Amino acid sequence: MSDESFAVNEDRSSRFVRLFLTYRLYLLAAASLLVFALVALGLYRLTAEVRYEDVLAALSATGWSAIAMAVLFTGLSFLALIFYDANALDHIGRRLPFPAVAVTAFMAYAVGNTVGFGPLSGGAIRFRAYSRLGLAPGEIARVIAFVTLSFGFGLLAVSALATLAVAPRVAGILGIESFWLRVLSLLVLTALAALFYAGRKRHALNLKDFSLRLPDSRTTSRQFLVSAFDIAAAASVLYVLLPDTNVGWPTFLAVYAVAIGFGVLSHVPAGLGVFEAVIMAGLSNAIGIDQLLGSLVLYRLIYYVLPLLLATGLLLITEMRQLAMRPGVAEAAQLAGRLAPALISTLSLLLGAMLIFSSVVPTPGSNLDFISNYVPLPIVEGAHFLSSLIGLLLVVAARGLGQRLDGAWWVAFIGACVAFAFAFLKAIALFEAALLALFILTLLANRRAFDRHSSLLRQALGPSWLAAIAVILVTAFVILLFVYRDTDYAHELWWQFEFSEEAPRGLRALLGLAIAASAIALLSLLRPAHYRTQGPTEAEREQAVTITMSQDMADANLVRMGDKRLLFSPSGKSYIMYGIHGRSWIALADPVGREEEFAELVWQFVGAARAGGGRAAFYQISPVLLSACADVGLRAFKLGELALVDLARFEMKGSGFANLRQSYNRGLRDGLTLSIVLPDGVHAILSDLRTVSDDWLAHHNTKEKTFSLGAFEDAYVLSQPVAVVRLAGRIVAFATLMVTDTKAEATVDLMRFSPEAPKGTMDFLFASILEYLRGEGYRQFNLGMAPLSGMARREAAPVWDRLGGTLFEHGERFYNFKGLRAFKAKFHPRWEPRYLAVSNGTGAALALMDVTFLIGGGVKGVISK
Repeated sequence: MSDESFAVNEDRSSRFVRLFLTYRLYLLAAASLLVFALVALGLYRLTAEVRYEDVLAALSATGWSAIAMAVLFTGLSFLALIFYDANALDHIGRRLPFPAVAVTAFMAYAVGNTVGFGPLSGGAIRFRAYSRLGLAPGEIARVIAFVTLSFGFGLLAVSALATLAVAPRVAGILGIESFWLRVLSLLVLTALAALFYAGRKRHALNLKDFSLRLPDSRTTSRQFLVSAFDIAAAASVLYVLLPDTNVGWPTFLAVYAVAIGFGVLSHVPAGLGVFEAVIMAGLSNAIGIDQLLGSLVLYRLIYYVLPLLLATGLLLITEMRQLAMRPGVAEAAQLAGRLAPALISTLSLLLGAMLIFSSVVPTPGSNLDFISNYVPLPIVEGAHFLSSLIGLLLVVAARGLGQRLDGAWWVAFIGACVAFAFAFLKAIALFEAALLALFILTLLANRRAFDRHSSLLRQALGPSWLAAIAVILVTAFVILLFVYRDTDYAHELWWQFEFSEEAPRGLRALLGLAIAASAIALLSLLRPAHYRTQGPTEAEREQAVTITMSQDMADANLVRMGDKRLLFSPSGKSYIMYGIHGRSWIALADPVGREEEFAELVWQFVGAARAGGGRAAFYQISPVLLSACADVGLRAFKLGELALVDLARFEMKGSGFANLRQSYNRGLRDGLTLSIVLPDGVHAILSDLRTVSDDWLAHHNTKEKTFSLGAFEDAYVLSQPVAVVRLAGRIVAFATLMVTDTKAEATVDLMRFSPEAPKGTMDFLFASILEYLRGEGYRQFNLGMAPLSGMARREAAPVWDRLGGTLFEHGERFYNFKGLRAFKAKFHPRWEPRYLAVSNGTGAALALMDVTFLIGGGVKGVISK
C-alpha cells in the first residue's frame, strides 16, 4: 500500500471515529430504544393469555400486611444504600456530616432508581452535593466509581452464591443444566476472591501502564455485607408481594439478581420492561403471569415511586424554618434545598409518565357512572385527551426543571394545576390528583431555586431525553394493546364518543401523544441550526478591558487580543471570553468581573451554546467555578496545575533558590540587563521586539498561537508593559507583562528570545521580573499551567487521571511535560489545580481537540505547527 493511500485510509478512519464520537449518544439511545422495543414485544406475547381484569384482581388480592412488609424492606434497602456512600467516603479518607451524606445518598438513589443511568443521574446529584461539601472532583469521581463498582461486584457475588446454593431449582426455571450454572457461579466467585486477595493491605493491581489500588480487606468485607444486605432487602420487597408459591427465597434471590443485572446492562431507563421480562421468564412456570404482573406493578410503586415521594416530602419539610434551624439538621436541610431541581425534575418525569399511562387505561365503571350525571361527555373527552398531552409536557419540562429554568417552572406549574382539575373531570382520579397536589406544593415551596431566565421552548432535547420519551410512548402503546387485547380494531373506533367507550378514548390520546412527541423530536433534531456569534466590537472590547483592569485575574488581559467572543452578564460588570470550533463553545478560564455573577454567567453561556447547537466547555477553570459547572450538569476533568508564586515571600536567598540565584548572577556576569518598558514607550522598540520574535519562531519552527496564548500583533504588544533583556545594548529577549490595577496578580504572555542569547537568559528574565514586581507591590505572580501535573496514578484515581499521569510520565516525545514543571518548580510556587468542565468523557475528548485547533489556528495551523 502506498503512503498516499495509507494517508487517505487513515483520514477516513479518523473521520469515522470523530463521527462516531459525535453521534455516540444518539447511537446508544437508538440501541437502548431498540432493546426496549424488542423486550416490550416479548412481554406482549408472553402475556397472551392474561387479561387486564386478571391483573386488577391480583392487585386487589394483595394484603395490606404484604404491602407493609414491602415498605419495611424498601426502607432497609435504602438504609444500606446510604452506607454505600459512607463506605466510599471512608475509603477515600474523607469524613462528612452523616445527615448530609444520608440526604445526598437517599436522593441520589431515589432519582437514579427512577430515571435509570444511576452513575450519571445519581452521580450528578453527588457531584452537586459533595462539591459544595468540599470534595474535589477527583474525590467525587472516586466515590461514584466506588458505589457503582460495589453494587456491580456485590450483585455478582450474591447472584453467584444464591445460584450455587440452589442450582437445580434455578436450572429448572431458566432451562439451563445445573452443572454449568455451578461452574459459572464458581468462576465468578473465584474471580471475585482473586480481587479480594489482590486488594489485601491496599495492594495495587498493576496492568501495564495503569495501576488500580483496590480497597483493603476490611473495606471490601464491610462493603460486601452492605451490598448483600441491600440486594437481599430489595429482593424481599418483591418476594413478599408475590402470592403463595413453592419458589424458595434463595431461588428467587438468584433470579432477581439476574433480572437486575440485565436491567442495568440494557441501558433502558430504570431497566423498565427488561427487569420484568426476566422475572416473568424465570418464574412464569411457578407463578401465574397475571399474579406476577400485579406484584411487579406494586413493586415498582413501592420500591421506586415511594422513595421519590418521600424525598419530595423531605424537601417540603426542610422548608419549615423552625425545624431546619435545629443543630445537625440545618446543613442537611440546606443541602436538600440545593438538590431540589434534580428531585423535582424526576418527579415531573414520573408524573408525566403517569398521566400518559392513565390516558390509555380504562376508568373504573363506577367513576364513569358518577361523572356522567354531572359532566357533559365533550368535557370528559377533552379532559382525557388534554391530560395525556399535559403528561408529555411535564416530561419535556422535566429537563428544564433540572436546569433550573424559570420557564420550565411556569410550564410545569400551570400544566400540573390544569392536570389536577382534569383528574376530577375525566375519572375522579384521587391518587393522581394527590400526587399532582404534592408536585404543585413542591414547586411553590422551591420557586426561588428556579432562577434561570430562559425559555423552555428554546431548549432542544438531547438523545437521552428523546429516548426516554420514546420508551414512555412505547410502554403506553403496549399497555393499550394489552388492556384492549379482546377489542377488534375497526376504523369506526376513532369516532366513537360514548362514556362507556374506553378503547376509542385511549386510541385518540395515544395518537395525539405520538403526533406531539414526533413534533418535539423533529424540532429537537432539526433545530437549532449551528450558528456562530460575532466577534466583539471595539466598544465591547474596551468594556471588557475596563472590567479586566478592575479585578485580580491577570490572565484576563488576553481579551486584548480581540480573537475571542464575549458574553456579558446582564449588569455588564462581568464577562466570559470564549471561542468556537466545530460544535464546541469553549470558555477560557473563569468569568471575569464580579464573583457573585459567575454562576449566572455559567448558566447564560451554557444556554447560549445549546441554543446555538453546540456543546459548552470551560477550559482551565479554577476550583471556585466547579460548583456552578456542576449545577448545569457539567463534569470536571483535571488538566494540570497552575504555578502561583507568593511575591511577598519571594527572595533569592537560601539553598532553595540556589540554582535560580546562580542563573541570575551568571546573567549579570554575562552583561544582561533588564528594563521594564511601559506601554507608551513600547512603540519605540516595537521593530526590535518583532525581530527577536521572528527569530524565535523561525528557530523553533513554529507559528503564532491564539486563544489561550497571545500572538505578536502590534496592537496587542503595544497595550501592555514589556520586560526587555539587553546584551551590550541590543535586545536579546523580552516578555509582555499582564497586570491589573489591583496589583493582586501579574503574569507574562509572550516570551521570546534570540538564538544568540546566552544560556540561562530565561531564568534571568523571570527572576528579574519577579524582583521588579515584588518591589512594585504586586502580591502574586502567575507562572502559568503545567499540563497534566498532579495527575499521577493515585489510589483508585479516575481513568482520566491515570491516562494523564501516564502521559506525563512517558510522553516526552509529544511534549516536555516534566521539563516545564521542573522549570516552574525552581520558583517554589503554590500549585493550584485547573480543570476542563464539559458534559461527559467523550465531550471532554472532543472539546480538547477543538481547543487544540483554536490555539493552533485551525487544522492547517496545527499541522504546520
